[in-house]
Amino acid sequence: MPDTIRRHSPYGGILHEVVEHAGTLYFGGIVSEDLSLDATGQAADVMRQLGILLADNGSDPSRVLMATAYVTDLADKAGFNKAWTDFFAEADLPARATIGVADLGPGVKLELVVTAARTR
Repeated sequence: MPDTIRRHSPYGGILHEVVEHAGTLYFGGIVSEDLSLDATGQAADVMRQLGILLADNGSDPSRVLMATAYVTDLADKAGFNKAWTDFFAEADLPARATIGVADLGPGVKLELVVTAARTR
């Protein structure tokens, strides 16, 4: 059913980690599971989690359409770019925006929002 909206993985009573509509997957803000890591480590952890979320929801990195990254220090963008290019093949790089914000919560240096197409 193309008009069906499916919501997966409720989180804390405030959101669903994944919402699907018409073969498009919308992933809510992904943050590092280990907030003791520096910005580069958090970026690598966020990309690791994205890989799992994509696989668990019938997609893969080549199907990512758009991402918005929120970072608390734009000086950390180079570390994020490294994790980004380690994760995506050059031919599969999606559209992306990186936005500097004042605060994402205690210890959070990066939050990633992603839209992807399902493969199956």
